[in-house]
Amino acid sequence: MPAAEVDWLKNEDVIDSSQDSNFLITIDHNLIIKQARLSDTANYTCVARNVVAKRRSSTATLIVYVDGGWTEWAKWSACGTECTHWRSRECQAPPPINGGKHCSGGMMESKNCTEGLCARTLAPGMGVAVYTGLVVALLLSVVMALCVGVLAYRRRCRHLHGDITDSSSALTAAFHPGNYKPPRQDNPLHPSAPPDLTATAGTFRGPLFSLPQGVNDSPHKIPMTDSLLLDPLPSLKIKVYNSSTLSSLELPADMSLSDGEILSLKSVGTVGRERDYHSHTMSRESGLSTSATLGNLGGRLTIPNTGVSLLVPPGTIPQGKFYEMYLIINKWEKTTLPSEGSQTVLSPVVSCGPSGMLLNRPVVLTLPHCAQLDTPTPDWTLALKTQTHQGAWEEVLTVGEETLSSPCYLQLEEECCHVLMEQLGTYGLVGQSCPPRPACKRLQLALFAPRAPCLSLDFSLRIYCIHDTPHALKEVLDLERSLGGVLLEHPKPLLFKDSYHNLRLSIHDIPHTYWRSKLLAKYQEIPFYHIWSGSQRPLHCTFSLERASLAVSQLACKICVRQVEGEGQIFQLHTDIQETLLPHSPLPSGSPCLPSSQVGPYAFRLPDSIRQKICASLDAPSARGCDWRLLARSLGFDRYLNYFATKPSPTGVLLDLWEACHQGDADLVSLATALEEMGKSEVLVVMTTDGDC
Repeated sequence: MPAAEVDWLKNEDVIDSSQDSNFLITIDHNLIIKQARLSDTANYTCVARNVVAKRRSSTATLIVYVDGGWTEWAKWSACGTECTHWRSRECQAPPPINGGKHCSGGMMESKNCTEGLCARTLAPGMGVAVYTGLVVALLLSVVMALCVGVLAYRRRCRHLHGDITDSSSALTAAFHPGNYKPPRQDNPLHPSAPPDLTATAGTFRGPLFSLPQGVNDSPHKIPMTDSLLLDPLPSLKIKVYNSSTLSSLELPADMSLSDGEILSLKSVGTVGRERDYHSHTMSRESGLSTSATLGNLGGRLTIPNTGVSLLVPPGTIPQGKFYEMYLIINKWEKTTLPSEGSQTVLSPVVSCGPSGMLLNRPVVLTLPHCAQLDTPTPDWTLALKTQTHQGAWEEVLTVGEETLSSPCYLQLEEECCHVLMEQLGTYGLVGQSCPPRPACKRLQLALFAPRAPCLSLDFSLRIYCIHDTPHALKEVLDLERSLGGVLLEHPKPLLFKDSYHNLRLSIHDIPHTYWRSKLLAKYQEIPFYHIWSGSQRPLHCTFSLERASLAVSQLACKICVRQVEGEGQIFQLHTDIQETLLPHSPLPSGSPCLPSSQVGPYAFRLPDSIRQKICASLDAPSARGCDWRLLARSLGFDRYLNYFATKPSPTGVLLDLWEACHQGDADLVSLATALEEMGKSEVLVVMTTDGDC
């Protein structure tokens, strides 16, 4: 055999080790890169040839990750009015590249610039002006205090005189309507003229309610109106003023309130004080948050098209209390993520609040996830994490390792999980492979192209690799909409295995007579860790194409996406780039569209009367075991029964979880079937007669 000539190619260019000393080609034709440089990021291929044949190795992709480094500190600024100066630095020596770590530490620091002896000097003449201002302010305060004292004295005298006037006129005046004004005397300054009651009375829209004995003696008196005393409450708006806030609360017309709730205007007013400050300062992105004012009747918050919701059962909020509750999906770039080590983020990071509010019973937070769970044996170790006020993440529970001290219960389904919790805050689901089998994440591959007709020779296709959750797809659709892109076909599923193999993307079957690819290598790859960690922004690859002339309008090609030594998908593309492309809807027709907030009984499928009768029938332990425990097994909620056993009404918590699991289909059949199998025919009769099945 004739001797073979061996060359190493870097992005299809022959490597000459005599010109670049960083490359070393050994006698047995191995390529050694002495020191990884950013410029060495490329695709490397070994080519061997002789007069008989030519062989080419598979391409090896080298990605050099560059961690960021700090520039020197800038010079200290001038000494400021607060006797401090500061200096800054930037993470640009070098900047983080290809996913390298960002610099640790602060970008800015400050310190005292007078060695602790901070003496502020006044400009010439400033001292006289300051002292003059203080004297004037003191004199004005004395004058105002005297004026207030005189006015108070005169008003007290006027009230004293009014107490000894005709008592019969004062008694009859009390029964005039609130909008009644007594006739004025000819002389408006006459001391015997009665005061204009409407000048200081607060306004109260809507019919009045009866007041219990002793309330009329309180300082919060409400003027009478012409309305009937016992009319049903309309949409009622109450404004409560205090020294720092003005809060407005609307009550629905069909909300039934007890006397204590109606009359306790002070407790209603506290809604302004009890709102979580965090809810007002947190940035709420459009389409990623929702809020509603909820009371004792409960309700449901839903962020449309994301799979994220919060169920607040009746009785969760104490009587007489109202909270502005919120539900927010945190954007990746604005929060630290809960994963660490080999863990991967499986759900969006969601905040619900207000944090620290008192709950009488658990709420149910629903989160979508992308863990593949259809295997007979568990491949995942799943954990729920919460974020502290300091920003650190703490593990709340590990699924399957709950104890009596576990503060939550997690009901796991194929595409989402439901978390029963009694403490609102920020939560996320993470997981890692459970040896010996590697776990799989469910991904979606979405293909986009420019929507507008192409007027240049260049044309591009973008493929996103995202979590298989509604929220992740919505985020990409919103991003592409802002870029003028359009989804070409329904996203394709892909199982991504915890195998440390990259995701490879390539384009094929391009009509080379009319088109050429600008990609220098045969394929592109997304590193395994970028996908598995779940901490990256929506990952995508772009295929840039160029047509031979503007007359070429048809494009047909094939795009292959697969994990190395794993599963893959193929996109078959045939389109006219000179026409306006119509967007493909990723949502199936007839999919339920839930409102962002539902308040009171309308938020629940099971009427309260039926709920109470089911609880009364099943809460008490039964010798035959036909109680709430059997209901939990029938509904598939029996993974850790001790959690429900610690609640005052185990059946009520089970029904809350059932409501959360069936918010989309509102299916009463599963509950009715479970009750029928338990022999609870009397409850079935109630559901048939009282419920709207």
